[in-house]
Amino acid sequence: MRYNRLGTTGLFVSELSFGTMTFGGSDGFEAMGSVQQPEADRLLAHALEAGITLIDTADTYSAGASERITGQALKNLGVRREEIVIATKVFGEMGRGPNARGSSRGHILDGAHASLERLGVDHIDLYQLHGFDPATPVEESLEALNDLVRQGLVRYIGVSNWAAWQVSQALGIAARRGLARFASVQTYYTLAARDVEREIVPMAASEGLGLLAWSPLAGGLLSGRVSRDQPTQEGSRRAAVAFPPVEMERAYNVIDVLQELATERGASVAQLALAWLLHQPQVSSVLLGTRRIEQLDDNLGAAAIELSTDDLSRLDAASRLPAEYPGWMLDFWSAGRAEQLRQSRV
Repeated sequence: MRYNRLGTTGLFVSELSFGTMTFGGSDGFEAMGSVQQPEADRLLAHALEAGITLIDTADTYSAGASERITGQALKNLGVRREEIVIATKVFGEMGRGPNARGSSRGHILDGAHASLERLGVDHIDLYQLHGFDPATPVEESLEALNDLVRQGLVRYIGVSNWAAWQVSQALGIAARRGLARFASVQTYYTLAARDVEREIVPMAASEGLGLLAWSPLAGGLLSGRVSRDQPTQEGSRRAAVAFPPVEMERAYNVIDVLQELATERGASVAQLALAWLLHQPQVSSVLLGTRRIEQLDDNLGAAAIELSTDDLSRLDAASRLPAEYPGWMLDFWSAGRAEQLRQSRV
């Protein structure tokens, strides 16, 4: 297990992280998993033994049950607080009232205190806005997060599921007002859907943000159980909920290559899909969301896989995004200047 610096912070996180969206299995999250306390303890113990240090959850996962189960598991296992990095999120609906959602000052502060109580800890290492709130000024959200950082209740802040321009705007506001800045972006990133490479990945590289990849197997599509000849797997998460969305023909092309490489390398399809993400320079950590020990064991094997230049080229060819403006114009019109820069001594 390698440990990567999270953006430009002094915090290092394990390259594979443990996602707990499978904990609980209630309030709309039944299809994601229904892991209860005994199995959660076993899964988390196994992940920690393998060297995982980053644990990611959210207040909305099973209406808080995921956070409670995660916190209890850490207590049951006797995990020392300083040895792990706990990440959680705020934004989604947590009650019936009109203010029980969003990124308002009130919801952020209430959400942080509620998450701390459910997790049974005195601080959150990485507190992330789980979505973009069109009803709340960004300044209001950033000032609330800044207060939590100043109070020592939160160590670092991040964002998930925002557009690149929204993140850049927030970073500018934070810099101008002297507020805590985002350390990371958590985003949907997988071989089956590389949309983030158009804007979010370049923005994160430019602004020094770490990138946490969620749903790296596209909701089980790259688990190795789905193929062009077997488009659905009875009882799988993907069969129950076709989420996140993918362009299926391109996904099948990716699966074809993954299956070829799996035979050549003696690895699983899932391991190779995860390993590809670990080879992407902007990725700080890849979130694993498993329901069984054997799934977790298989996924952990990705950390030991080194993909060759040829492997990466074959996967890139199968998964490459179609050209889209202004990307194709930037590549065409800026190529000479970019080459000049690469050859310069400056």
